[in-house]
Amino acid sequence: MGPRRHRVRKGQRFAVIGGVILLLAGCNTLPDSGPTEAQFNHAQRDQKKNTLGYGIVEVTPELIALLDGEAPPAFSSLDKDNAPTTHTSNDTVGPGDLLQVAIYEVGSALFSPSSTAMAASSASGTSTQPSPSTASSLPLLSVDGSGDVDVPFAGQIHVTGMTTDQVAEAIQGRLKEKSQSPQVLVRIASDIANSVMVYGGVRRPSRVPLTPNRERILDVIALAGGQERLTQPDEDYVVRLTRNNRIAEMPLKAIENDPSQNILMQPGDRVQLTFTPRSFTVFGASGQVTQTQFTLPTLTMAQAISRVGGPIDSRSDPNAVYLFRFENADILHRLGMPIDDSAPTAPVVYKLDMMNPSNYFLAQKFMMRDRDLIYVANSSSNKFYKFFGLISTIIAPGITAAWIAK
Repeated sequence: MGPRRHRVRKGQRFAVIGGVILLLAGCNTLPDSGPTEAQFNHAQRDQKKNTLGYGIVEVTPELIALLDGEAPPAFSSLDKDNAPTTHTSNDTVGPGDLLQVAIYEVGSALFSPSSTAMAASSASGTSTQPSPSTASSLPLLSVDGSGDVDVPFAGQIHVTGMTTDQVAEAIQGRLKEKSQSPQVLVRIASDIANSVMVYGGVRRPSRVPLTPNRERILDVIALAGGQERLTQPDEDYVVRLTRNNRIAEMPLKAIENDPSQNILMQPGDRVQLTFTPRSFTVFGASGQVTQTQFTLPTLTMAQAISRVGGPIDSRSDPNAVYLFRFENADILHRLGMPIDDSAPTAPVVYKLDMMNPSNYFLAQKFMMRDRDLIYVANSSSNKFYKFFGLISTIIAPGITAAWIAK
């Protein structure tokens, strides 16, 4: 019995060792749902895998302060780089405008319907007392593409760049030799030259005339009815300004918060208001893999992680939570990371260790941006638990059947 029992125990040990080897081999053959922290670090150092050249930056209080101090792209730079070369009072005449011209004359009037009858009466010797003054409104005069306008009895006058008072003086100068003490008043009836186009996510897309009051970008958006989705936060709206073939974009909320970005409008500007709901995406060992909208004016990293259920205890590695972002070049330069000087943005990965309790405070200060991607790394033991679960699924029915047979 002794030798036989020894052989049985030895056989059991070999069976256990074989089972362990089989278990480890089975673990290695199972697919991964995402990289572990070690695999992530290895891939970042491997130039063949890291073709984008991203770096990994730990989330620290210094990083939070750097990101909070980042200045948004400025509309004010367009205002400086494109300093107006003409009048900025928004009352000058230009091609396409319609002018309302009123002429006041004394005595025999050129533009009065009664002037012909008065001339005939004077020729027949009939004494007629002329009216002390006669007011005549001409039909609307259109400024052509060359900036000229044709005025009866005054001829063609180049009016582009003139104010309404200057146009009135030019017409009056032409009529002095043909009419007695003419007085001229000019008004822009349809202002095309001094206007901006406002379109996109506004309630009344239209051409908005500029006035001598000198409207700013928020003014023309309001004159176009404001944003069409009043229930959505202003942070979900982006203002796109086109000026002199240059384009700049800025969140509507940033303009509201920074008066220096609420720049003066210039004739010919084009303002597009776009509704772009902000969202972030979560992958890896989290409660759910999903794309989620902000729905709030601001969103922190802690709020974003909690919305998807947080890291899963059974298969996540909480000390390796990564946030992927295309960061502005200025920030990456200040972080000391290599970046192409001609590139406005470059990829970077921010890492948060959620096993450190103090980092939960940092997660409450780290602000999310549109299209951020959060990845919760898999635990290195995830394969073991996955394989163990697979074996349990296969063996459990047989154990249950054997127990019932007893």
